[in-house]
Amino acid sequence: MGDEATSERKSDHIRIVLNEDVAAKGIVTGFAHYRLPHHALPELDLHEIDTSLTLFGKRLQAPLLISSMTGGAGEAQNINLHLAEAAEALGVALGVGSQRAALMQGGLAQTYQVRKRAPHALLLANLGAVQLNYGFGIDECRRAVAMIEADALILHLNVLQEAVQPEGNTNFKGLLRKIEHVCRQLEVPVIAKEVGNGIGADDARRLVEVGVQAIDVAGAGGTSWSEVERFRNSGDRGQRVAAAFAGWGIPTAEAIQEVRTALPNITLIGSGGVRSGLDVAKCIALGADLAGSAAPHLVSAVEQGGTDAVIDGLQAFIDTLRVAMLCSGAGNLAALRQTPIHRVN
Repeated sequence: MGDEATSERKSDHIRIVLNEDVAAKGIVTGFAHYRLPHHALPELDLHEIDTSLTLFGKRLQAPLLISSMTGGAGEAQNINLHLAEAAEALGVALGVGSQRAALMQGGLAQTYQVRKRAPHALLLANLGAVQLNYGFGIDECRRAVAMIEADALILHLNVLQEAVQPEGNTNFKGLLRKIEHVCRQLEVPVIAKEVGNGIGADDARRLVEVGVQAIDVAGAGGTSWSEVERFRNSGDRGQRVAAAFAGWGIPTAEAIQEVRTALPNITLIGSGGVRSGLDVAKCIALGADLAGSAAPHLVSAVEQGGTDAVIDGLQAFIDTLRVAMLCSGAGNLAALRQTPIHRVN
């Protein structure tokens, strides 16, 4: 695929996510099925609630990741700068979108380069794992990390998206060994992430066995990338095939519990349809170390006023999380992880 086509696809993705109904259909995250306990007498002071944690050597003020969204297109640069400024202001983590476009066309690197706006933030580089079967290797992984001065590298697994994308890369054979090679050679930690269809216990276990240091389950119930690709597909048959998978995947709440049960000590990110600080609290109580969200912050960055709107939205997440912790009797994240969360239906 040509460089211009890759950049055009990135622009398509931004436009479609903002303007079309690309939510998963017939499947939900599962957060609504769980309720945190309420303590009328928590014996805590809201102002003393501690939401901080350390991850990959960086101190975060809240267990939040602005999940990978964009880059590689002209309009993506400003979006990423807004997100980076917000991440720096509030002490949360930030992942950039897939950097494949910039590795193919050097002039696009600036659309991902946000370190000057977020000098202290935990910053995550990002490449599609399947690209390891299409000419990419440890050198490209190192270049992606160096390009944005990243603290870790996400290798995203998007098998369904690639399978229904008209120009998708669909050879996922032999990837595990190649992921292992990257994990053994790369100087920063590797995170394996889905894009909205979930990672279950068996796959997570295999990934950790070859050296992956964190799992982002990116479960089903939020944005559906098969739905995004349906809107990109101009052919009726391709649209019908993509539409068939709008309800495919492992719900986020289920994926978090599966992976945490199988891997008690792995760094675990809960994402996929996280839309509020209450969802964040439930992610942590279900077993995640931090929660990732994307779509709400993209809307803030593009449609609601840029950096200030992103900060306001994230602060609402954090404020809601703190209130949930107070009312649940959890003074810090370790206590929240031990809080009994009840399935209600």
